[in-house]
Amino acid sequence: MRLSMSMSGESRPDENNGSGLSVVSWTGGKDGCLAAYRAVLRGRKVGYLLSFWNMNRQGAHEVNLGLLSAQAEAMEIPLLRRGFESYEEEFKRVVRDLNGRGEWGERGEWIDSAIFGHIQTHNALVERICDSLGIELVMPIWKMNSEEIIKEVVASGFEVILVAVKADLLGEEWLGRRIDEEFIKDLRATDGSIDPCGENGEFHTLVLDCPIFKKKLKIVRSEATMREGLWFLDVKEFGIEEKEGQDR
Repeated sequence: MRLSMSMSGESRPDENNGSGLSVVSWTGGKDGCLAAYRAVLRGRKVGYLLSFWNMNRQGAHEVNLGLLSAQAEAMEIPLLRRGFESYEEEFKRVVRDLNGRGEWGERGEWIDSAIFGHIQTHNALVERICDSLGIELVMPIWKMNSEEIIKEVVASGFEVILVAVKADLLGEEWLGRRIDEEFIKDLRATDGSIDPCGENGEFHTLVLDCPIFKKKLKIVRSEATMREGLWFLDVKEFGIEEKEGQDR
């Protein structure tokens, strides 16, 4: 099934032809999570979180697999984790494998869209991926102002912490820092050149809780480590907790 691509995420699958599911490109950070949240608010149903790791190098986005699995458990959405040499080819392979399963026809469900949390970059890549797959591209926060994204994250009740920072811009004390009402002000006071969303790789985040989590994560024990010019929060122990007032 081929659908039109949408940067806004406003268009919907053709409900007369069955039930379409979305996959979300997932790193565990705020941007992908906010994109998923916005898409869900617009009526999309997320079927899978897709997480990829580069087999040839370790990057700042590569959060502890246990934490990603805990997020998936908190959301009650399956996580698929894949290594790649070509992100583009592996992403397409995963979606084609999902849509190639016989169960989809029987259940009337298929992957008809992919949600990405990109803000300023990688649009040509994901457009090419979705066009090749014949699915809809959904980029709910594309070209949004970084300060507005942070304000929305805070106002929507997200609990987000910094788990990696560039050591030449931010000190070790920023590890574990929550994104709150004072975050932008404190960031500006430290270095006015830093993008509030870390869009230039200044920092990376981990979502502990948000409105689409049915449970929340809690960091119990961690330590700071340095590698390749970045401070990382090495999480040694964590848990999953019930949320107050959460209906089960």
